[in-house]
Amino acid sequence: MTIREARCACGQVSVECQGDPQRVSICHCLNCQRRSGSAFAFQARWPQERVAITGRTACWTKQGESGSAATFTFCADCGTTVAYRADSLPGLIAVPVGTFADPLFPAPEYSVYEQRKHRWIALTAPGMAHYD
Repeated sequence: MTIREARCACGQVSVECQGDPQRVSICHCLNCQRRSGSAFAFQARWPQERVAITGRTACWTKQGESGSAATFTFCADCGTTVAYRADSLPGLIAVPVGTFADPLFPAPEYSVYEQRKHRWIALTAPGMAHYD
């Protein structure tokens, strides 16, 4: 079984994910743009029983544009978001792909909230589904 390890920027928190992700996606919603500090967020989801988070973390919860709440887990020292859970996706944990620091990580399969996508972004991953 594949084991992937993500880390926060300072290395104090690690996230171990077992097996392949169930979904790899990009989100262009304004909340994800603010949270990630980028033009979009890129995350992978696993069943919660296949994810182990170690280190000192803190959490905060925010209601998303869809009306569903998400709880974000971040490093208590450097503030890097290392995981989040959405009420709309029970039993799953999303991990920001950038925390794996792996340029060979699988390409995204979905791109959502594209009505908020920055006009200069062109997403061309083979077989990617696009949703407004």
